Amino acid sequence: MKQEIKKCQNCKKDFVIEQEDFNFYEKINVPPPTFCPECRIIRRMTWRNERSLFKRPCGKTGKQIITMFHPDADVVVYDHDVWWGDEWDPTSYGKDYDFSRPFFEQFEELIKKVPLANLGNNNCLGSPYGNHNADCKYCYLLYASYNNERTHYSHGAVGLKDCIDIYGGADSELSYGFTLCAGLYKCHFSYDTDESINSFFLKHCKNLQDCIGCVNLRNKSHCILNAQYTKEDYEKKKKELNFGSFLVLSEFEKKYEKFALGFPNKYANIIKSDRALGDNIMNSKNVKHCFDIFGDVEDSKYLIHILGMKDSYDIYGGGAIASLMYEGVDAGKQSGSQFFSVLTHSCLDTRYTYMCFNNKNLFGCIGLRGKEYCILNKQYTKEEYFKLVPKIIEHMNTIPFKDKKGIIYKYGEFFPSELSPFAYNETIAQEYFPKTKEEIIKTGYTYRTATEKDYKPTILPENLPDHMKDVSESILEEVISCPNNGGELTQCTGAYKIIKPELDFLRNNNIALPRYCPNCRHYKRLKQRNPYKLWHSMCQCFGVSSSNGKYKNTIEHSHGISPCPNEFETSYSPDRPEIVYCERCYQQEVY
Repeated sequence: MKQEIKKCQNCKKDFVIEQEDFNFYEKINVPPPTFCPECRIIRRMTWRNERSLFKRPCGKTGKQIITMFHPDADVVVYDHDVWWGDEWDPTSYGKDYDFSRPFFEQFEELIKKVPLANLGNNNCLGSPYGNHNADCKYCYLLYASYNNERTHYSHGAVGLKDCIDIYGGADSELSYGFTLCAGLYKCHFSYDTDESINSFFLKHCKNLQDCIGCVNLRNKSHCILNAQYTKEDYEKKKKELNFGSFLVLSEFEKKYEKFALGFPNKYANIIKSDRALGDNIMNSKNVKHCFDIFGDVEDSKYLIHILGMKDSYDIYGGGAIASLMYEGVDAGKQSGSQFFSVLTHSCLDTRYTYMCFNNKNLFGCIGLRGKEYCILNKQYTKEEYFKLVPKIIEHMNTIPFKDKKGIIYKYGEFFPSELSPFAYNETIAQEYFPKTKEEIIKTGYTYRTATEKDYKPTILPENLPDHMKDVSESILEEVISCPNNGGELTQCTGAYKIIKPELDFLRNNNIALPRYCPNCRHYKRLKQRNPYKLWHSMCQCFGVSSSNGKYKNTIEHSHGISPCPNEFETSYSPDRPEIVYCERCYQQEVY
């Protein structure tokens, strides 16, 4: 089988293109990539700002609006309702293709002129502070989420009600501070736990009720640090673990983190899937180097955060009945043959589009809705369109675009990062591949200084009441200083406030006030999850115990007292302290 080793244009490291990859590129008639998989991920991510919000005037009405575009970004921004209205026509900005200049130069000019929607929201009621959300009601600082009610300071939430500080959650209620969980009710500070009730600090657990600080348990109740208690003794111990006190809460959290390191982790979270390589993959088949796959994905590679997609490569965020997708961000919803797209949905046979909806046969277009046969937003006949597109592709190869780092962009490359309306530190690239200001500038990306805040802290976190019972309504008027003091690696806001729904929730659930701003809390949850990267590794089960001796197996495994011979690809890097078992050894210890 054909296999080719290439050197990445961006990082200069070698990467491999397999025969199956060549087969896909030939199917969609694009050349093989010149960026390695990781550099391709980062390049796409520099085109998606989820959590950096600003105020700037609407380009049509002059009204101050909340938007994902920095006031200094050289773009025109319309309020959501204005952008979706009929008072302007995106094709009025159409221009003739200039064969004397690179395509991406012309696209850059167009993106500076065509109005853009202020946010990526759809059908959100009473939720102006959020982005890339759909069908949400009365939510605050919620991002990349769908079908939630009264959920705040959260990301990647689906079907949540009355939840706060969530990263990647589904179908849960009245829960706080969890990461990658589903089906929880009144469960807090948990990770990778499902179908549990009224518990604190769970990891890799399922169907637990009234438990605290447990790891790898199934179908249990009244357990603390994996030890079984009677109901009476559990309630007594729970009163002693009074998490309304910040001191008690933080001390237990440290104890629990150390405790959890003594248990094995499954090499990858792959459920009901066949021939799957990656992490957090459900109900899919033949997917490789894929992460956060929520079901119905087939014959695809290099996908992240996807539901319902087939025969596709290199997409972040999207799906919902989509096929033959390539190099996109926030793309899909009944789409096909959609290549090099950002915020583009319900489109067929499109190339190089930004913020386009319900179109067919577009090339290099921005902001179009319900159009067909357009190039650089100019309308053509069907015959003119299909005659001109091959000439443009040939032109992109003969007169390519060269970015500031000297990287060559021919047809088949995603949009250059330097054309993005967002700075690196405003995008999700900063979340999953964090860099300092110096690193961002040194590596050729755009850095933008955060807008100056118009508030000053009125209280230090160490001066907050230790216990929730001592917190009065006056806390709602305070501006609390964040200990990270504006740190760039967590996009720290420097200070924060407590909102009324948050205060009520913390009181009702006897949880201490947070001591960090929402951004810093988000980054703390983000650190719990594994990166979008794989390492080759071996099972750390050495027969009667883990290889580091910290965990003793509860039963004899199929490989006996000899070390397990299984090898795998895992998102746990070799230098991490966690114990990592293959699926068989892990199941023998947990199920």
